[in-house]
Amino acid sequence: MAKLWGGRFTKETNKLVEEFTASISFDQKLALEDIEGSLAHVKMLGETEIIPIEDVKLIIEGLLKLRSKIESGEMEYSVEHEDIHMNIEKQLIELIGPAGGKLHTGRSRNDQVATDMHLYLNRKTKELIGLVKAVQEAILEQAKDNVETIIPGYTHLQRAQPVSFAHHLLAYFWMFQRDKERLKDSMKRVNWSPLGAGALAGTTFPIDRERSAELLGFDTVYPNSMDAVSDRDFIVEFLSVGSLVMTHISRLSEELVIWSSQEFQFIELDDSFCTGSSIMPQKKNPDVPELLRAKTGRVYGSLIGLLTVLKGLPLAYNKDMQEDKEGMFDTVDTLEGCLNLLAPMIETMTVRKDAMQKAVNQDFSNATDIADYLVTKGVAFRDAHEIIGKIVLYALQEKKFLLDLEMEEFKQFSPLFENDIYTVLSPDRVVGARESYGGTSPSQVRKQIQLAEEEVVL
Repeated sequence: MAKLWGGRFTKETNKLVEEFTASISFDQKLALEDIEGSLAHVKMLGETEIIPIEDVKLIIEGLLKLRSKIESGEMEYSVEHEDIHMNIEKQLIELIGPAGGKLHTGRSRNDQVATDMHLYLNRKTKELIGLVKAVQEAILEQAKDNVETIIPGYTHLQRAQPVSFAHHLLAYFWMFQRDKERLKDSMKRVNWSPLGAGALAGTTFPIDRERSAELLGFDTVYPNSMDAVSDRDFIVEFLSVGSLVMTHISRLSEELVIWSSQEFQFIELDDSFCTGSSIMPQKKNPDVPELLRAKTGRVYGSLIGLLTVLKGLPLAYNKDMQEDKEGMFDTVDTLEGCLNLLAPMIETMTVRKDAMQKAVNQDFSNATDIADYLVTKGVAFRDAHEIIGKIVLYALQEKKFLLDLEMEEFKQFSPLFENDIYTVLSPDRVVGARESYGGTSPSQVRKQIQLAEEEVVL
């Protein structure tokens, strides 16, 4: 069969051009969305009496048969037919005859492909929200088991103050909560219908765009036909949110890699999420979090790639926009793969509480509490800060930690020190004293867990 757009051409398309411009190798992922959009479009054409009801029934019957072939994996695609739209329309015409050629009445591939992508991201965004929620639930369960487990808290990757391990984990819960909210909010822009905008200027046929949108479950329609076919903001927004999701996955993965190292030994990842070395039999490598960390780059690349495509495009549709899909598909696949692995990896990791406890007993992360101790006795904080700095320097020179110092040693720096300083310096006491809202004390962490449980069910 000749190309559906070939009427004004006198030569066949160069095979290299055909292969270069074809998108069927990747946009076949939109096959079910293309059928869904076509079903809504033809129903609207029938209701508005733009095409005869007999043809509508025949087209619907044909589209349903093609949908079954797609779902069963029997559908065959051809580069000669360029894209998913032409492939489906060609096969529809072959299946039901000339009536299939009436399906494209009142629409263009420009509004058709935009509709398909809106439908695709609608479905995938909902699925990704569920996967983010699963990660949150895994974090929450580990947090519940580790409210009173104490770990060194870090700034600049230097030990700063001891914190509840649950508190540390819950920081990621809230990162993913914001990601989930951003995904939900993006649906407001995803759920706009471009169908019926035509190539760029609308159509002369008396179509009902609101009806098509209603049939497809969209919230509203684009009020401007040129914007409808050229808008890719909703994909940019998705890639941007996806980049933030990957940022948070990568940050958590970095911690898992560090914590599972021989130098830290704070956690042990389950064997099913690690690999070995081909030459060093003792190795247990955290390959999964390392790859999660690395895959962040490809999502960033997709975002920058699409922004670069769009930045110089005049209205309305341009062939450049064919480059909008592969990055979107790859980002969806990457997010699905990463989130599906992250949740069970967190669920099955072993928390080595003994190693964490040993760490917080052998550092100076309780130093701030000595300063606070002196402040309660009337010393200005800046003066207290200087005193504690000198105590830490002295302890380092004596190869001691703060809890190892004798009372006489403390009193060399201030007569205000009493025996209760040893209670103040206890890691449990240091953590428990952080009672401010959002702090790391066990009571505050339990309140945070309760709040997180309320959020995760929404």
